[in-house]
Amino acid sequence: MRIDVVIAVHTPSRPIGRAVASVLDGNGTHAGVTVVCHNIDADQIAPGIAPEHRDSVRLIEHHDGIRSAAGPFNAGMRAARGDFVSIMGSDDTLQPRAVDAWLDLADGMAAETVIARLLRGETVVPTPPARPWLSGLADPLADRLSYRSAPLGLVSNAARERLGIELAEGLPVGDDVPYVTRLWFETRVACQRGGPGYVIGEDAPDRVTLEPRPIRDELAFVHHLLDQPWFAVYPAEVREAIAVKVTRIHLFGAVHYRPDPAFWTPTERQDLAEVAERLEAAAPGHTAVLSRADRSLLDVILDPLVPAEHLVALSVARRRHGTPGTVLTRDLRHLLRREAPPRFMAASLLTR
Repeated sequence: MRIDVVIAVHTPSRPIGRAVASVLDGNGTHAGVTVVCHNIDADQIAPGIAPEHRDSVRLIEHHDGIRSAAGPFNAGMRAARGDFVSIMGSDDTLQPRAVDAWLDLADGMAAETVIARLLRGETVVPTPPARPWLSGLADPLADRLSYRSAPLGLVSNAARERLGIELAEGLPVGDDVPYVTRLWFETRVACQRGGPGYVIGEDAPDRVTLEPRPIRDELAFVHHLLDQPWFAVYPAEVREAIAVKVTRIHLFGAVHYRPDPAFWTPTERQDLAEVAERLEAAAPGHTAVLSRADRSLLDVILDPLVPAEHLVALSVARRRHGTPGTVLTRDLRHLLRREAPPRFMAASLLTR
């Protein structure tokens, strides 16, 4: 066994048997499975695994009383066997021979990390928006690896131990962002561009929390990331790339998923502004590559006294893709930079 696939599960209602079967039936030549039973006894989870698979599955328990997958995934990775570890959600599946495809990439390129091709149903998730012609090891900047936040695929156990990295426990969300940041920028990375991949399940009723969290909780991981000594010593171009991604995906996303102006109390607005201010302090000038629509939204994020209705309206406007405001930068000298809209959008469209 060269790969240990770690699956975290916290309730018998999750389709753990399906996840296990997708590994052992379609990928079992080189892979074993460790199921981490999170805040639940193993004997409550075991019946969900098909009888023919039970002898091939290692079940361990992790009790921390925290509603976060970071703890059980870390426990599973610490106990991982083989050369590589792969983490997997209990309602997700692997396509047949996905593990073989990842191993071929790792072996052929001497890669320590393999970024899996990611799908929702039959639709490819276009992250990271790498260079269309990428064929060898990925370049974390040129291939925009920061846009993949989830560590899905393979990670060398030796590389994890060398860097001393784990998921950040104690964060409501985003516990994987500091972890993958170090993987993308400090290990040899291969990016899967085709073939069988990792399929995100969408049938778990408790996967997405409908009630929006306070901004202080939602974006706590950004403060955690920026506080890390290793982040501070990254070159300016690396910090800028990471900050642009966090701004586009997480800062603006926090507004997009909170469209009710009533949510945006003075406290929430101030907490949102503090994140934007910290990103600028960590990577001065990173916003130059953002679109005019993005910059307009950012201006209002930084001014909590602007009415919340205007904040929400600008969030809607920045998603009208293809309009001049979403394509052009304020200073046209930045228009053709790697992270500016034209090249970024083109790469996203070509990721299939």
